[in-house]
Amino acid sequence: MAVAVQQLKRVAGKNIVTPKGFKAVGIHCGLKHKKYDLAVLVSEVPASVAGVFTTNAMQAAPLIVTKEVVQQQKQMQAVIVNSGNANACTGKQGMLDALLMQEKTAEKFGISSSLVGVASTGVIGEKINMEPVLAGIEKLNPVDSLEGSIQFSQAILTTDTVTKNTAYRTEVDGKEVIVAGTAKGSGMIEPNMATMLGFITTDAAIESNHLQDALKAITDVTFNAITVDGDTSTNDMVLVLANGKAGNEPLHPDHPDWEAFIQALHTVSQDLAKMIAKDGEGATKLIEVEVSGAVTASEARKIAKTVVGSPLVKTAVFGCDANWGRVIAAIGYSGAAVNPNTITIKIGEHVVVTNGEPVVFSEELVMLYLKQPEVKIHVELNNGNGKGIAWGCDLTYDYVQINASYRS
Repeated sequence: MAVAVQQLKRVAGKNIVTPKGFKAVGIHCGLKHKKYDLAVLVSEVPASVAGVFTTNAMQAAPLIVTKEVVQQQKQMQAVIVNSGNANACTGKQGMLDALLMQEKTAEKFGISSSLVGVASTGVIGEKINMEPVLAGIEKLNPVDSLEGSIQFSQAILTTDTVTKNTAYRTEVDGKEVIVAGTAKGSGMIEPNMATMLGFITTDAAIESNHLQDALKAITDVTFNAITVDGDTSTNDMVLVLANGKAGNEPLHPDHPDWEAFIQALHTVSQDLAKMIAKDGEGATKLIEVEVSGAVTASEARKIAKTVVGSPLVKTAVFGCDANWGRVIAAIGYSGAAVNPNTITIKIGEHVVVTNGEPVVFSEELVMLYLKQPEVKIHVELNNGNGKGIAWGCDLTYDYVQINASYRS
């Protein structure tokens, strides 16, 4: 793993189209009043694909269509995305509309409809207005440029305040391999998996089964380690497309550069996950909770996510209140195995609990720390070797205001 870390370097430039052979664009078609609301991502050649999807039993038509492409074809060449309408809980007509988006996108780019994924995000329970969507598809002209990638990342947003992009390069078989990603997500973030839209591209050569295994393992410690409000949405997914244009020998777990690729995919996924948590609706702070000394890594992640997802912890951080009692209470109801008499808690570098008992600390200094845009809470359980991290955000007045008027 040390070699992989050494090789990995952040890339600035063209965001999601930085890997060879990808193009993207976003436009305003009319689902929203003014903002971009229709986008497409295209690979020059069919790409190996992996995907993770929401566990909500109410799954939107676009997600069902895309899941079938991932699981049956194991390849994808284009993804059509709209914002402003989720096309969720829309019955038979919703499925027909998603299939029509798939079909018209395939016709536009001269590829098989079985190689087209569909993603939608926005209001649930309203039939999508297909007239502007179909007209918009005809106007999509994806490009290999920063402008195209920025337009794509803007067109997939809903209540997000910023676009979310990241890219890294590494080496595989002595060849440069790029992994890049774009995501949206601000509210209804409780991935299991995956309550957001995330699109990751790479020019690495890798078969879909190995890519799927890698994405699933990485998802558990990145996208599944964030929470904004505890709600799991109906639509959302993370897709990885790998088109092989880098020219490396196909990657697999025994390949000498497998760990280099995994490090790149993990770092892109973690970057996007943290960006989503930081951009939670109305949020002012990113909260990171690190747990060590748990019985297992899974238990550590469970505790970390429980703490960062606690409304009382989130509001305490928003109010700059060093109320560690809310942290230890969340640890206690997480359902994980803990010993109350061995727990140590730190807020930033300030120890507030040792062996389950309060210690004297400066309220003023901790309050000053909690005013920072990023807040870290560390929990040491002294109960094993398991470690885990989760990310979330504070809970503010603006969150209530945004969600009280989401449809208006």
